Amino acid sequence: MWKNQTLITEFILLGFPVKREIQIFLFGLFSLFYAVTLLGNGIILGLICMDSHLHIPMYFFLSHLAIVDMSYASNTVPKMLVSLLNKDGTISFVPCIMQMLLYLGFAHVECLILVVMSYDRYVAICHPLRYAVIMTWRKCTVLTLISWAFGFLLALIHVVLFLRLPFCRSREINHFFCQILSLLKIACADIKLNLLVIFISAVIILVGPLSLVLISYMHILSAILRIQSREGQKKAFFTCSSHLCVVGLFFGSAIIMYMTPKSKDPEKRQKVLSLFYSLINPMLNPLIYSLKNAEVKAAVKRVLRKENHF
Repeated sequence: MWKNQTLITEFILLGFPVKREIQIFLFGLFSLFYAVTLLGNGIILGLICMDSHLHIPMYFFLSHLAIVDMSYASNTVPKMLVSLLNKDGTISFVPCIMQMLLYLGFAHVECLILVVMSYDRYVAICHPLRYAVIMTWRKCTVLTLISWAFGFLLALIHVVLFLRLPFCRSREINHFFCQILSLLKIACADIKLNLLVIFISAVIILVGPLSLVLISYMHILSAILRIQSREGQKKAFFTCSSHLCVVGLFFGSAIIMYMTPKSKDPEKRQKVLSLFYSLINPMLNPLIYSLKNAEVKAAVKRVLRKENHF
């Protein structure tokens, strides 16, 4: 089983087969997006650490989402930028496997963190008087640890199943990083088990959590409609609007990638959606939370006020 694997030293990432001028443009554009991603999530993370008003469960989960987003982007984008700049798409076997593991792991963790955040919003709006009793720090920590552990355990299963496959075809991967579906296409063995596990895990990590999120928001909507004051309804809605936007972006693109019928050009669609996951989503998340969240804006003002005092 391992004999064929030891012969593999590197793969070749084809990336974006476009003209040199377009590659330079994409390098500049993606570099800007990557910088905004790191800066935006870094600011969110810094605010949560520095401002005691944000030391509550909602922002504890948001800090983990920011960590995942920065790690997500840093796992794939730097190699993509190098490939765009000098056309060097080679990647060694071990770094390729690590990239695949981390990509899957961070994707699973983000999915589960979003579910936990929806549960937090459900408790806050549907059971406000019992919120402090239900959402204890111990419970928040346990839910977060479970999300990280289960997310990477599921990713490890994919990697172990992948490592059993021999490669005797082209080493060229039609992607800008070591994406599991693109890697499976160049294997010269039966990949039915791998595809079955990918489908099952997609159901477990996408359909199941999305169902829980939808159930949570059905209860939240029902609770909001029962609020008598217009101002109260508006305030309750805005506490959930940022999370709802992020959930829509994440699960929407995930379902299109893994659960919809194949398109005429599946490789192109996978690249676009993977780019959305690796760069666009992590960049938009902190912007959504900062622009639509009054508490984050207030935290920025408090931190700036403290800096001015010094």
